[in-house]
Amino acid sequence: MNLIFWGIVLLGIYVQQSVSQLADCFASFTLSTGKCSDLLGQVKKDECCLNPSYGYKEADGVCRSCGRPKWSEWTRWSECSVSCSEGVSQRRRSCYGIGDCADPERLGSVQTKPCVKKVCCPVEGGWSKWGNWQQCSVTCGNGIRKRRRTCSEPVPQCGGSCSGAEEETTSCFTKVICPTHGGWSSWGSWGPCPVTCLYEGREPEKELRTRTCTNPPPSLIPPGNDCKGSDTDGRPCSGLPFCLVDGNWGAWTSSTPCSVTCGVGKQTQRRRCDSPKPAYGGRQCQGEEQKPGICIIAVPCPINGMWTEWSEWSPCRAPSTRKITCNTRLGIRRRERDCVGRKYNGSACEGEIIQNGNCYDISNCDMKGVLSEWSEWSNCKPDCGQDSKQTRERKCVADISKYRSQDRSIFAGDPDVNCEGLETQTERRRCTNVPECEDEDSPE
Repeated sequence: MNLIFWGIVLLGIYVQQSVSQLADCFASFTLSTGKCSDLLGQVKKDECCLNPSYGYKEADGVCRSCGRPKWSEWTRWSECSVSCSEGVSQRRRSCYGIGDCADPERLGSVQTKPCVKKVCCPVEGGWSKWGNWQQCSVTCGNGIRKRRRTCSEPVPQCGGSCSGAEEETTSCFTKVICPTHGGWSSWGSWGPCPVTCLYEGREPEKELRTRTCTNPPPSLIPPGNDCKGSDTDGRPCSGLPFCLVDGNWGAWTSSTPCSVTCGVGKQTQRRRCDSPKPAYGGRQCQGEEQKPGICIIAVPCPINGMWTEWSEWSPCRAPSTRKITCNTRLGIRRRERDCVGRKYNGSACEGEIIQNGNCYDISNCDMKGVLSEWSEWSNCKPDCGQDSKQTRERKCVADISKYRSQDRSIFAGDPDVNCEGLETQTERRRCTNVPECEDEDSPE
């Protein structure tokens, strides 16, 4: 008995492990939304990811990409956190793929910036006194009369309003009896159809119903109006059938060829509702017209090449024998990048592998220092909580005013800059109405 019991337990563990290794495989992963679509079926994760454009879901139900790690596009900036005065707006991006996304500029996954949706906040107004009552709305019987007031004491500011109703009504009686106009009763039951069947190609006969002007009857003194419209209604006879023929499915066709030449694809079988076809109002066939299936082509799919980051620029050198160091003569330099990751006949990278550019060599040159322009205000950091701030700075940089180009990116080398009396200046300002931090997102 003990051997049988432990054998059943081990078999259950093996089956559970085998099932847990399977994943739902999808033929499409959308980078902009992080969603999987076009389910193919359950296969091993490694089989699904033979195609890097596929996506998969494991037991946690989260859609993941089979491709290299890549950032999604930034979302649109969110609505301002407050409807008036200064608040903040945020945008986000997500990393999808196998591995971690590179972030050389340390942009992170959330960015926050100040915003002003409306400069001023609404100020409520006050109601004036009620005006006089208007005349009664009718000349006989019971009616209503109204009075109004205005939102003007004081007038609301910046889109504000007054709370409450602008108009008030009350009932009034004229002491004059009104005439009673006639009203139709409910329609009676439909009468019998004068025929028992429909002739194909002919207009069907009609069945009739009637009503009376008694709900209420028109008054005599004072005289009321009779009912408008006809007291008789007709409709075509219905429910006279032809013989019914219900539809029935024919045989399934053979499976279509596999939809892919590598990795996991789809196959389909079809059938027609033609054995026999439905006729004269007979029921359509119940069930699906096509039956999907999956197929596996155990061949890795092509992976296209991807450029590495550009290398550092080479030292700036003279195109001739003339000296260019510390002079205003242009030199030349170059930098390179590699196309990596290409596999299984994937496409090569598009573009140049080598880039040449002009440069000024200011290596070890004695140069006067000047303060730079103020940098742009940074994003709000941290992205949540009351301590979020923006910063900007200006610092001592080499004076390049004597050079023809003021583009600092083409200056090569580290000069000796005289920054005496030119300290780096930093400004900070607080970001307001920033969302509170959740426990897992609290700033360190």
